[in-house]
Amino acid sequence: QVHLVESGGGLVQAGGSLRLSCAASGRTFSNLSMGWFRQAPGKEREFVAAILWNAWSASTYYADSVKGRFTISRDSAKNTKYLRMNSLKPEDTAVYYCAAEPRGNYYQDDYAYWGQGTQVTVSS
Repeated sequence: QVHLVESGGGLVQAGGSLRLSCAASGRTFSNLSMGWFRQAPGKEREFVAAILWNAWSASTYYADSVKGRFTISRDSAKNTKYLRMNSLKPEDTAVYYCAAEPRGNYYQDDYAYWGQGTQVTVSS
């Protein structure tokens, strides 16, 4: 069992930055494949970014809408993964969720474990 807790959301002006954290407990998170998703009001939850592990290395993937602005990173010692978000736009406003252990394609919201979400609001 993996328990995920997101933090770091908030209100920021367009062009600003935020770093979201996803802290895991219950299992070592270091080499656990995980993803970030977001859901804006009235919209379906959408893929943002993912980091997938194999036996030797990790690969990262980003939605086209955030590529070049968002970055996934990790702190193994803290069992935490991060989503650094730069050059934020009003359309990035959403509740952001981290998830672990994709059960299908990484860009589909079919993951075994989910956090509770953290609100990100970008003002224009």
